[in-house]
Amino acid sequence: MLDFKKIALFFLAVGLNVFLFVFLAEAATNISSDTSSHWAWNDIVGWMDFYNTNTITVSSQGLTGYASSSAGDISLDCHTTSAGNICSQSNYRVTNDGSGSLTGWGWNDTYGWISFDCNNNGGCAQSNYRVYIDGSGNFHNYAWNDQVGWISFNCDNNGGCGTSNYKVLTSWVATSAVMTLDSTAYDTGVITGAQLNSVLWHGDLPSGTAVRFQFAVSNSSSGPWNYMGTDGTSNTYYNTGPDASLRLDYLLFNNSRYFRYRIFLVSDQAQRLSPRVDDVIVNWSP
Repeated sequence: MLDFKKIALFFLAVGLNVFLFVFLAEAATNISSDTSSHWAWNDIVGWMDFYNTNTITVSSQGLTGYASSSAGDISLDCHTTSAGNICSQSNYRVTNDGSGSLTGWGWNDTYGWISFDCNNNGGCAQSNYRVYIDGSGNFHNYAWNDQVGWISFNCDNNGGCGTSNYKVLTSWVATSAVMTLDSTAYDTGVITGAQLNSVLWHGDLPSGTAVRFQFAVSNSSSGPWNYMGTDGTSNTYYNTGPDASLRLDYLLFNNSRYFRYRIFLVSDQAQRLSPRVDDVIVNWSP
C-alpha cells in the first residue's frame, strides 16, 4: 500500500490579501484623442470636449478633471477644477463602482449640478438613467441637468450614429488585479521521485474573484522551476475553490523529489474584493 503523505503549508491570511493602490494623475488624460471619441452632446450647450483640457482621468475610483464646452468647464470633481481644489466650498465628484457604472455629480458654473445617476435624485421611478463605461472603454447613456436636460455620451443613445458619430472613449476598462506568490522548494525526501496527486486550500473566495495554481517540479532543490498549469505550459492554471480537492496531472508532476507552487490571487473586476488563502495542502505519494 502506498504511504500517502500531506504537506500543509500555512500563511498569514493578511499576507495573501490583494492590496490595491490607485494613483490618480491630475495633469494627464486617458480619454481618447480620436476626433470622434471624446465628445458628449447637449441640445442647448452643444458639444462638450472631454479631451482638450488634458485633465480628465478615469480610474476604478472615479473621474477627475474637467471638460470644456460653450458654457464653460464641466467639472467632474472638486479636487481638480481649473481653479484648483475647491472641496472646502463644495465637496462633489463623479465616482466609479469599479465595474464602469458612474454615479455622483459634476458641476458647471452656468447651469449648476449635473447628475450622472438617477439615484442621485432620490430614485429612478420617473427616469432611469446612469452613465456607464463598457468593457471596451466606451461611455454610454445620459447625464441630467435641470436647466439644459439630457447630456448624451454616445450617439448610440439616440438609436444610431448616422447623423453624427460621437462618443466618449477612455483607455480605462474594468479589469481584475492579480497578485502572485511563489512557495519555497519542498523536499518529499523520495530520492527516486514522488508523485504530486492533488491540491486543496482553505480560505475565502468572494464573488467574482479567483485562486489559481501552477506547479513546478525538479530533482534539484535549486531548480530549474518551470511552473505549469493543466496543459503543461505557463498559459493555463489549476482553478479550484476553498476546501475542494483538485486532482493534478499525473504525467506532469511525477518522478521528481522537489516541488514548488505559484498562487495567483485574482480580484474582482471592480478591484474591491480579493480572495484570502489561509493554508495550502499538497497531497503526494512515493
